[in-house]
Amino acid sequence: MKEHQYKLLRVFVNEQERYEKHSLSDWIIKKALEDNIASATVFRGLEGFGGGRIVHASRILALSIDLPLVVEIIDREDKIRKLLTDIEPAISHGVVTMTDCIAKFYGKRVEKTD
Repeated sequence: MKEHQYKLLRVFVNEQERYEKHSLSDWIIKKALEDNIASATVFRGLEGFGGGRIVHASRILALSIDLPLVVEIIDREDKIRKLLTDIEPAISHGVVTMTDCIAKFYGKRVEKTD
């Protein structure tokens, strides 16, 4: 499998963030799927904080209802930048990073058909 240069977009949000009556992370994943993005995954964090300086943690007393999430998305730069333009209005709290990465995709890739 040949290596290719891609962009890795990371969107850091909290579980309770919502957009258009959906969880923000679910909405971003659906948008990435609609845009035929190569790969997107949501990771649930054990603990974290952002600009609001409020620690979100998976402790029993905290009930683990608003944990940090990271949505990782990999594709070509042009597709990542288009997706970012589409999702930015939905992000009211959080952090977005974009870095270069080298990726190898294994298995058959199914392209979206209209």
